[in-house]
Amino acid sequence: MLKNLNVCNNCRFPVYIQVEAHKMETETNEFIKELCRKNPAAQHRLLATYGPMVFRLVIRMVGQREDAEEIYQDVFVKALTKIDTFNPEKAEIATWLSRIAYHEAVNHLRRSHNDLVYMDGNELSATCGEIPDTPRDEQTVQLLEKAMALLPQADQTLLSLFYYENMSLRDIAYIIGSIPSTVGSRLSRIRHKLYQIIKQTKT
Repeated sequence: MLKNLNVCNNCRFPVYIQVEAHKMETETNEFIKELCRKNPAAQHRLLATYGPMVFRLVIRMVGQREDAEEIYQDVFVKALTKIDTFNPEKAEIATWLSRIAYHEAVNHLRRSHNDLVYMDGNELSATCGEIPDTPRDEQTVQLLEKAMALLPQADQTLLSLFYYENMSLRDIAYIIGSIPSTVGSRLSRIRHKLYQIIKQTKT
């Protein structure tokens, strides 16, 4: 009897996951349909749910609050205008919005003749140490924030997406138009560069 109970439990768990996944997919599809119908409540929900994330990404890329607010508005105008092109099989809503925000910010920087510059990994020391995956205390957090501010905007953006927004390499690759392996390599180089900056500030 215990054996039958275990089999039953093993079967029930994946079924529960499938049901929850189907429920989430249905809710997302209904939400998108309401946005396509220009439902004010759905539009407000989109802004309330994803607005802070989009603004964090944009302001980290452009630096100036006034510019970030303008880009933020452009992002959601474009998103609501093109909501019928959203494909849930390619990305989640947060990732799709981040992709729009990223490219809007890049276009703004290019118009301002302030292009994103990806660092060259050749300038990094092969003997460089590693920074911790997660800050251990408030002092470390402040140190990391100051060091990040000295990085190129492109590097800050990748760190923000990976560590602050908890996005996967696959999602980041989708956002910036790259591939996961390249994103992973770039993040590794950025971590080394960040360590160098922190090391220099301590000396």
